[in-house]
Amino acid sequence: MYWRFWVFAMLTLLTGCAKQSGMPQQNAVYYWRTEWRLDSLKRGFLTRYQVEKVYCRYFDVVMTDDEPMPNATITFAEPVDEALTIVPTVYITEDCMHQSHDGLARKIVERIVQMNETNDVAGVSEIQIDCDYTSRSRHTYYQFLDEVRQVARSHDMLLSVTIRLHQLSMAVPPADYGVLMLYNTGDPMNFQERNPILDMRDVQPYLRYLKDYSLPLAAAYPVFLWQRDIYGVHVEHSVEADEILKVKDAVEERRPELSRTILTFHLDQDNINRYKPETYEAIFHH
Repeated sequence: MYWRFWVFAMLTLLTGCAKQSGMPQQNAVYYWRTEWRLDSLKRGFLTRYQVEKVYCRYFDVVMTDDEPMPNATITFAEPVDEALTIVPTVYITEDCMHQSHDGLARKIVERIVQMNETNDVAGVSEIQIDCDYTSRSRHTYYQFLDEVRQVARSHDMLLSVTIRLHQLSMAVPPADYGVLMLYNTGDPMNFQERNPILDMRDVQPYLRYLKDYSLPLAAAYPVFLWQRDIYGVHVEHSVEADEILKVKDAVEERRPELSRTILTFHLDQDNINRYKPETYEAIFHH
């Protein structure tokens, strides 16, 4: 009798912990090119670090002649491996959300569905919307997300969104979960003092919001090189491995859930070669 009680109690505790974590345990990457093609290096990376989920940018939405229009749509140069879970991702410029646009949510979801069918991308159960929204655009953006979520559900798909650090102080968006973007945290014009891709000093002020942010979260870390011409000077930045891991430790200390689903931005030959295997192993470590 007593052993049954204890088994039940343990199962209840484990179920509760799973619900609190809010996220499955998995490794993932962003794919941010206009052509889908995986060479042996990329495939080897996915295999080595047990990456089975790819957040693939399908297209951008930008303002053109006062209307939001698709731009830079991906083409599939080869079939998508059935073993991979693809999350179609759409980047929307913030100015698209300065006013509402009737039917935009449905057009985006239907375009994703059509692209999946055309390119034989099977098993899609989620889409992601990426937008650097501000307090000015938040209300319109959240209404838009509500519509996207409803249409996505009619196609048996969940909705995830990106969350930038400055957005943690706002009310949570209507989505199933968010990906906390731990990159592009600094001011590009202040590049001589701090790394604009990622600097712990820029992350620190936002850590206090993590514990009580009431949306399940995954975490995305930068592995890319930042290049830009500023005041006629060509500037290049990449993030030291120690800085990435320092930020990872800090956010996971305040929000342990962030150790469960981990992404890197993004899957690219140069990025794969930029860091040692032990760095990637530490980033993807749960």
